[in-house]
Amino acid sequence: MTSSAITVSGLRKAFGDKVVLDSIDLDVQAGTVLSLLGPNGAGKTTAVNVLTTLMRPDGGTVRVAGHDIVTEAKAVRAAIGVTGQFAAVDELLTGQENLQLMVDLHRVGNRIIGELLDRFDLAEASSKRVTTYSGGMRRKLDLAMTLVGKPRIIFLDEPTTGLDPRSRRTMWGIIRELVADGVTVFLTTQYLEEADQLADRIAVLDRGRLVAEGTSADLKRRIPGGHVRFRFAGVRDLDAAALVVAGATRDDEGLSLRVAGDGGPESVRALLNRLHEHAVPVEGFSVHTPDLDDVFLALTSHSSTEVPAS
Repeated sequence: MTSSAITVSGLRKAFGDKVVLDSIDLDVQAGTVLSLLGPNGAGKTTAVNVLTTLMRPDGGTVRVAGHDIVTEAKAVRAAIGVTGQFAAVDELLTGQENLQLMVDLHRVGNRIIGELLDRFDLAEASSKRVTTYSGGMRRKLDLAMTLVGKPRIIFLDEPTTGLDPRSRRTMWGIIRELVADGVTVFLTTQYLEEADQLADRIAVLDRGRLVAEGTSADLKRRIPGGHVRFRFAGVRDLDAAALVVAGATRDDEGLSLRVAGDGGPESVRALLNRLHEHAVPVEGFSVHTPDLDDVFLALTSHSSTEVPAS
């Protein structure tokens, strides 16, 4: 596999006259997490369906694990694992029987069953029917079943929807472990904190178009409201700083100066150098950026509607 686990160029998909994916370009590096965000109906699940060969694109090219999703679909399927929005487990079987089913399908040794039950803390419940499992246990079993084939690329479509905060954080830990082992994760989620915590890069879909892509910090710096707050030891230093930095907002009670900006390293360094040149000592500073909620609201139109994925 090359350094790019997934490459997407000009991807297009439409249902009738409704364009769901419009000229999408993406590059997901191996061993990283890309999180795809967007309002309901923006095209996230359709994108996953296309990238996992469940749906043919209308245009563009997509390569997953080095294979074309149209002409080499079988090779793509052999290299990936998919966990959908709802746990694909058989509730009439036990946890161990569900895993055994996947082992038989993949024709791998039974040893992996015990390893996965231990890894996902399901050993004690392995002999119980899945109908008795909590939502978090079902999601863990679903992901464990996905890992039976030892895929190097995993698509997680809203894997923690409906889970309580503790179960969600447990799933985050599992995802981090997978990435540490070199697995590539393509994650769609409706929880912005989840993307902020897990993703190396974030792509934002709106009305089928990719409206932004970058690290969480990159995206936050694009939204107005960022600033740097400088703190000073006394009023005299604050007075001097206010003369040096034009347009800054002073807080006499907090002995601080607020300077609007993206908070990037270069801009902060330039401000510190300017204060240093004028012999104004800075006691400390902090960078404040909009959160991912602000990014999402600013970049998406909130007017998308659900489109059937078939």
